[in-house]
Amino acid sequence: MRGGQRLLDRYPLAGRRDVLHRHQLLKVRGRSVAWAPPLVLLVAVVGADYETGPDFRMISWVVLVPGIAAAICGVAGTAAYAVLAPTVYLVADASLPNEYDAGPADLVLAALGGILATLACVVRVRNERHILRMHDIAETTRRTVLRPLPPAFGGIEHAAVYLAADTDARVGGDFYDIQPSPHGSRVLLGDVQGKGLAAVETAAALLGTFREAGYHEADLGTVAERLEIRMTRHRGHYAALGRSDGGDRFATAVLLGFPVDAPDAVDVIVFGHEPPLVVGPHGVRALPPGDALPLGLGELTGTAGRPCPRRVPLEPGETLLMTTDGVTEARDDQGAFYPLAGELARAVAADPRTADPHRLVAFVRDGTLRHCGGRLADDTTVFAVRRQRQIP
Repeated sequence: MRGGQRLLDRYPLAGRRDVLHRHQLLKVRGRSVAWAPPLVLLVAVVGADYETGPDFRMISWVVLVPGIAAAICGVAGTAAYAVLAPTVYLVADASLPNEYDAGPADLVLAALGGILATLACVVRVRNERHILRMHDIAETTRRTVLRPLPPAFGGIEHAAVYLAADTDARVGGDFYDIQPSPHGSRVLLGDVQGKGLAAVETAAALLGTFREAGYHEADLGTVAERLEIRMTRHRGHYAALGRSDGGDRFATAVLLGFPVDAPDAVDVIVFGHEPPLVVGPHGVRALPPGDALPLGLGELTGTAGRPCPRRVPLEPGETLLMTTDGVTEARDDQGAFYPLAGELARAVAADPRTADPHRLVAFVRDGTLRHCGGRLADDTTVFAVRRQRQIP
């Protein structure tokens, strides 16, 4: 993953960055050195003032010192420089002959500049604290919607990468989860149509239903039916509230079931989503597209009944790779889509270990970012799962 982190450093808009990341650059061995640049500027102004002639007085430039401090220091540090700058002005000005004095006008300017710089720093710090609180709320929302998954959860090896197109929101309409159950582990990945908080609410509603139905229902088709009903109810709730930002939403999704009685197979239901890719030591193959409509559009079929899962055989070591639009619709400068299947086939042929879930999601993430130059047009999720290998 270290190589991938370097790639995110090259494309910072594709990753999540703290709003105070710039302050980290002003630390040495964990200690802040934000006070140093204003001090260096103050010393430089005083030194230059002594070196220049009487016709070019630079001591009044100390007014810049509190301004620099306001941009990178805290309120206390800025206030300290707001006092220090006029004090240094008085000392430096008094050390020169009377005919070379800069006068009280520049002293007032230095004092007034310090006061204004301190007030500006107060506003800046308040705004940054507010933004940090918003980021904390967004991070809590992200962990609620996309809960952390323990290693080998429910007997499933897994790895995931999520990159939100809105780097400030940190979470969007993509969702995924694993739900162990007495009937075998279930996996869900989906993409809610649209963006914004309404898409997050819809994703949270579907995940809540999946976590309950995925555990209690023995039949994967019933789980799918419950998801469709939940989507319909969610849209109805929006309509009853008179909200126009969610009444016509739908979600594409992939629902997987790893049945207990079939350790060499997986049950698949595809709701209008890109079908998963099966990646293994022997190559890459795409599963057939499903015949179920996206969640929320099931009523358009005009037929009753729940979707029927399709059972697909799996060989040992094969991994199911699922992605969302951020990968499938990534374009380069010429408008060409990212050739995911072809890239994977070449990578697996060169190194069969690429089929490992963690290696796989890192490869797809890096390839997507390189292909689009880090300009993600949509939320990007890469999710890879496979049965945990049984050690004899």
